[in-house]
Amino acid sequence: MYRLYDYLPSGNGYKVRLVLRALNLPYELIEVDIKNGATRTAQFREKNPNGKIPVLEVPGHGYLSESHAIISYLAENSWLVPQDRYARAQMTGWMCFEQYSLEPDIGTARYWLCSLHLTPAELGEKLVDKMTKGHEALAVLERALSHQDYLVNNSYSLADIALYAYTHVAPEAGFDLDPYPSIRRWITAIENQPQWAPITAP
Repeated sequence: MYRLYDYLPSGNGYKVRLVLRALNLPYELIEVDIKNGATRTAQFREKNPNGKIPVLEVPGHGYLSESHAIISYLAENSWLVPQDRYARAQMTGWMCFEQYSLEPDIGTARYWLCSLHLTPAELGEKLVDKMTKGHEALAVLERALSHQDYLVNNSYSLADIALYAYTHVAPEAGFDLDPYPSIRRWITAIENQPQWAPITAP
């Protein structure tokens, strides 16, 4: 059985849990308190030298880190990955977009406000910058979804899971999703997937 080291509020960890659920793969969850330095210990760094969650223990092999590496490993040859080479490249492109343009702004703002409980006044211009760039990323996603139900081949894939994880909780960081009707429709469609569970579910 897989063992997942995770922090439940994390969107990156949530991606892994959504894939495990979608593919009916049993796993044991080990909760890690990232706010109190639990990922910075020598013991944890043996699992991931970068000192971050999620980390997946793969029986007979070792430890995998980085959420997109983990979900790509888990979903290889499954229905969550397009068989067509071009579509797979599109999927990878969206996953890169998530890590480069969406997660650093929406995910970071949410972590500051919801996990570290910093205030907008304390964050000042840093938060303003994250909000601006986060809305730019949401606008890109809105345009892509305005003419299709899902991001690649109009079918649910790893691309949707990767983008959904932080997008659906963006309001927790103060991002209003009302101006993004296509995103809101897409979120509803994902939450109607048979094995879906909320981010707080172990």
